[in-house]
Amino acid sequence: MTRFQIDHIIPVKHGGRDDADNLCLACLKCNGYKGPNVAALDPETGEATKLFNARRQRWDEHFHIQPDGALIGLTPEGRATLIVLRINDPARVKGRRTAILLGEYPC
Repeated sequence: MTRFQIDHIIPVKHGGRDDADNLCLACLKCNGYKGPNVAALDPETGEATKLFNARRQRWDEHFHIQPDGALIGLTPEGRATLIVLRINDPARVKGRRTAILLGEYPC
């Protein structure tokens, strides 16, 4: 089973290219939820913000993982990304918690 797929950070339909600077690995669910989105509303401020860019931003500056497996968005980009990618849906948090306990997260 494939754990990751290649994602266009900026989708081709929005002018993104197929070069390595615009590609990253994404889990199937995250990539499916992201779709062609490049921005979303920050749930804290209500303002439009770009989604987290794995090629240009540091994960630990935008997210924090809790012991129960839930992620906290530390910035507008982090919070908006959590919402769009549905990262804290209960089943995903449960799976992440299990992976933490097995020493398989972060991968």
